[in-house]
Amino acid sequence: MDFFQILALIVPAAIVSAAPLILTGLGGVLSERSGVVNIGLEGLMMFGAFVGAIFTHYGEQWGLGAGSPWMSFVVAIVAGALFAVPHAVASISFKADQVVSGVALNFLAAGLSIFLTKKLFGAGQTPDIQERIGKGDVPLLSKIPVIGDLFFSNAYSTSFVAVFLAFVVWYIIYKTPFGLRLRSVGEHPMAADTMGINVIKTRYISVIMGGAFAGLGGAIYVASIAGNFTGSTISGQGFMALAAMIFGKWHPLGAMGAALFFGLAQSLSITGEQIPLLKDIPDVYLLILPYVLTILALAGFVGRADAPKASGQPYEKGKR
Repeated sequence: MDFFQILALIVPAAIVSAAPLILTGLGGVLSERSGVVNIGLEGLMMFGAFVGAIFTHYGEQWGLGAGSPWMSFVVAIVAGALFAVPHAVASISFKADQVVSGVALNFLAAGLSIFLTKKLFGAGQTPDIQERIGKGDVPLLSKIPVIGDLFFSNAYSTSFVAVFLAFVVWYIIYKTPFGLRLRSVGEHPMAADTMGINVIKTRYISVIMGGAFAGLGGAIYVASIAGNFTGSTISGQGFMALAAMIFGKWHPLGAMGAALFFGLAQSLSITGEQIPLLKDIPDVYLLILPYVLTILALAGFVGRADAPKASGQPYEKGKR
């Protein structure tokens, strides 16, 4: 197996694995750029995966066919946004500890999704999805020598959606008036309030938008990778997305790049048996590789990355 064949195995798998992390990481960027720490990305992603799995299943029963996953994505966006509301209320209105609120959201998502799965299906998992996101070649681009085979052949459309949305979020945060307000309330909420910006409203919108992105990330994980939902379907991916956000220095494109890095690590656990240099390595080492790299990345870079200055600080109008 030559070098190009190895790349042809690793790169597509890395991009597929990275797509849910990119979307969930973008959710974290939106929330934390406004000053609200969101440790609950894991729970939001898990709830999105649960909603995506059940609505894809029911969509198949309703005869939607290949449209079932796409319907589930829309529902997962709404579900993720609604599921982020308790965290927003606790952190913004009640001024609770944002880390504790996020951890509570993770526990709530795990318990609620598993409980509803058992109630709906009488088992600890949803039925396997029949209509999953399929692979396809991108017209014209797949014909480009070398690059076309690596990035645009047998590609998942959801991967391109994730990358596209990363640029959309970058544009919103850095090129629009709303993005300027969002960054200002995350850096200096008192100054933003003095300029007439509604700090509370802006933070609510940002946290809810972050929940929508994380919910979409979970649904895409089910439709493109997992194939169904169990209590262990989302097992650390939300925390990887959180690490990608920090590794990417709270920047949408930085988070995307970090997510691709972690996706590469995840892809090695899938494709390792087919790669000559890795096939003799015990599976357990390849499986823990993404988590080890997450720890190393945070240990090496978190101290050098500056979070928004008001991140984690509740805002009380009139207090300096």
